[in-house]
Amino acid sequence: MNTQQVLKYRSQAVAKPYFIAAMLLFAGQIVFGISLGLQYVIGDFLFPYIPFNVARMVHTNLLIVWLLFGFMGAAYYIVPEESETELWSPKLAKALFWIFLAAGVLTIVGYLTLPYAKLAELTGNDLLQTMGREFLEQPLPTKIGIVVVALGFLLNVSMTVLKGRKTSVSVVLLMGLWGLAIFFLFSFVNPHNLVRDKMYWWFVVHLWVEGVWELILGALLAYVLVKTTGVDREVIDKWLYVIIAFALMTGILGTGHHFYFIGLPGYWQWIGSIFSAMEPIPFFMMTVFAFNMVQRRRREHPNQAAVLWALGTAVMGFLGAGLWGFIHTLSPVNYYTHGSQVTAAHGHLAFYGAYVLVVITLISYAMPTLRGRIANSQRAQAVEMWSFWIMSIGMGVMVLALTGAGILQVWLQRLPTEGAMSFMSTQDQLRFFYWVRIAGGVTFLLGQFTYFASFFVGGEPVKTDTVPAGKLAQA
Repeated sequence: MNTQQVLKYRSQAVAKPYFIAAMLLFAGQIVFGISLGLQYVIGDFLFPYIPFNVARMVHTNLLIVWLLFGFMGAAYYIVPEESETELWSPKLAKALFWIFLAAGVLTIVGYLTLPYAKLAELTGNDLLQTMGREFLEQPLPTKIGIVVVALGFLLNVSMTVLKGRKTSVSVVLLMGLWGLAIFFLFSFVNPHNLVRDKMYWWFVVHLWVEGVWELILGALLAYVLVKTTGVDREVIDKWLYVIIAFALMTGILGTGHHFYFIGLPGYWQWIGSIFSAMEPIPFFMMTVFAFNMVQRRRREHPNQAAVLWALGTAVMGFLGAGLWGFIHTLSPVNYYTHGSQVTAAHGHLAFYGAYVLVVITLISYAMPTLRGRIANSQRAQAVEMWSFWIMSIGMGVMVLALTGAGILQVWLQRLPTEGAMSFMSTQDQLRFFYWVRIAGGVTFLLGQFTYFASFFVGGEPVKTDTVPAGKLAQA
């Protein structure tokens, strides 16, 4: 079947290479994550070829890059359909794909082949010092390249929205994408004062993942639910606006939970504690929203795998970003848990639940249409659903192991007022949890391979959308 018979707009096809690149880079991120887990228990694993600090840089940078590929692919797929017009410039979208991919690959190769200090010297860090901060380790040319790609991308999708229909999904998505680009500019600000440095660093990291990225999350989830449930757009719009209002209110002021102990005024302990304690609210609302829309559905969409990923996003996002964030967000608790394995547990589950799953949700919905069918075969979807459960179980094992390690770490190293165990001695006591974490990581990787395998499973794909009359009559 011709792809164009399924896609409403020809230019939506530019999303396909973005999705493929995202999934391949995702696999690379997980492989490096498992190698990091092994380095916790086998100290010289892969040394001196891939030291721990290099593996960590690659692991976290791949996370950011593949999610950005996913966000851009999602926007290129959604915006033409929401705007009811072709993409402003498909050629620009294709060119930016190769520029971004080349910049990302060359940066990773640089991390793996050169000492970081030498990489900084060769890439002009002495001209504008931007390197050396976690998540923002990219060399200056890469950072400039990201800005150029982001501006070209935003020009493309903004012009498409401006010339076509405006919907809540496209407007909220555009707000999130513009916010993503604007807040990244703080990565170029690297003051010598350590307090200001950390403050600007959180303006990127926190206001991304607990601010504007949540707008992107809400828009993607709303779009998939509109398409798979048939619930009136007005109902979903109201939910979306309320959720993002709470997300921005709590997320922006919740930045204060990073200001507790870096030298900023003490009132941030109150502001950060109160508003970050409210951050689970929008994620709980998202969970209620997703299940409510599925229960009120007016259609049985043939792509049930995408519906599962959407529900998984809501539940795991609430658990990771909401519940696991809440347990250590109050300043009296954070005093002991800050930077412990409790933080790592929250970070892994929050990213998986909120952003990894929503990108896979969109890919699960869009990829069949990009291959010329409404949905994959029932057999392929069954394999895909198994991948969701295997990945989620693997992540659950990892998070519970890291949570146990964090609690024991606090108990042995941070709570005692005298005779506290040293850092390295404490790490020796956590080895069991670290081995369990590796088992969870390997399980997660198996789930990811299962997901990839679903693309090659046979069976008769669904080529026509079905809306049972009975469901419409009931609605």
